[in-house]
Amino acid sequence: MTTPFLHINGIRKTYGPVVASDHVELAISEGEFMTFLGPSGSGKSTTLYILAGFQDPTAGDIKLRGQSILSTPSHKRNIGMVFQRYTLFPHLSVGENVAFPLRVRRMGQSEIAEKVKRALALVRLDGFEDRMPAKMSGGQQQRVALARALVYDPPVLLMDEPLSALDKKLREEIQVEIRRIHQETGVTILYVTHDQEEALRLSDRIAIFNKGKIEQVGTGPELYANPATHFVADFIGDSAFLSGELAGVQGNRAALRFANGQKVVDIPLHGAGRQGQAADLMLRPERVELSAEAGAEGASLPVTVQDITFLGNCTAVAARTDWGDAMTVRLNFGHPLAGRLARGDRLHVRWSPEAAHAFVRG
Repeated sequence: MTTPFLHINGIRKTYGPVVASDHVELAISEGEFMTFLGPSGSGKSTTLYILAGFQDPTAGDIKLRGQSILSTPSHKRNIGMVFQRYTLFPHLSVGENVAFPLRVRRMGQSEIAEKVKRALALVRLDGFEDRMPAKMSGGQQQRVALARALVYDPPVLLMDEPLSALDKKLREEIQVEIRRIHQETGVTILYVTHDQEEALRLSDRIAIFNKGKIEQVGTGPELYANPATHFVADFIGDSAFLSGELAGVQGNRAALRFANGQKVVDIPLHGAGRQGQAADLMLRPERVELSAEAGAEGASLPVTVQDITFLGNCTAVAARTDWGDAMTVRLNFGHPLAGRLARGDRLHVRWSPEAAHAFVRG
């Protein structure tokens, strides 16, 4: 069995009765871009800070190249760190900020000058060595922080919500730069965010955190197409959850019955379930069709149009089932129904067998 480059092995962190990280287990490959994604308080930053050496775990271990690093002080772990707030020294120039970790390591002046020049070129701030942080934009300051974290060639770079203080346009620009830098350097990156779009844009794989645990790990397409839990399905992408009960279970497929008595069949079921249990049918807005005609038996439901919103590349149709659950359907630009819909229209949503998922509630 191959030893993982970085192994987070059963990390648990408690604060009295509060469990911040609950037996987090994760293997990261060398050069991978791994994102910790989840809501506030889900344990993602706590796990990152334990890895950085800023907090001690209650239990578990972290191994880098097969060796535990828990007994190594944070400043000797040789791990780069970029924070939400840039944490630049305001009294030092850009060059002096980037050089700081090299001076701590007692490198020679000529080597420091060369490494600082190379790091600033990497983040496209050539010639900014003498600029003071206060004279720079937020995006430029975050680039300096990134250069400082990379200047000593760490094997692992940790990033904790590094772009959340920036506006949307600048955030997207820096995302492109981070992805480029990752590809150019090959550094292993662990990135914390609560922004699903950011995670999907940047990551090789994503670990979904919830209540201190990792619920699922996978690529963006894997998590979107095959969510393992109700939480993951709800957190990644837009979804409609239509309430019903299990009318039958056969292996990992289920039939669901809704409050109006209608039944849908052959739905992939996530988790164990039995007949009569409350369950939700999950549908993605872009994976269902809206039609005047019912689809194949067991793969369509009648709905009433509540609102229509033109969004440029698509039209979002808000609809409601006969038992009151809301859902949205997206019609691509030019769809024949897009210009002919009105509130109150009675239509049908239809889907292919693999486009729906069933989750046992509770």
